[in-house]
Amino acid sequence: MPKVPSPCTDVCQYDARNQWCLGCGRTRDEIKTWQKLTPFRRTALERELRRRLDRLDGTKARPR
Repeated sequence: MPKVPSPCTDVCQYDARNQWCLGCGRTRDEIKTWQKLTPFRRTALERELRRRLDRLDGTKARPR
């Protein structure tokens, strides 16, 4: 099976509340299973990752 490009950005830090990676938005389980996902599931997850990262950006502490 050919390797599928990963959305990893080499940040690998996790949000304490929801356990999403701050770099790519995936959970540890999603990172582990990335290569085994079907193209349909991978595409669906990529769409969800964009939403997660937008949500994480919105919850960052605002400067006072």
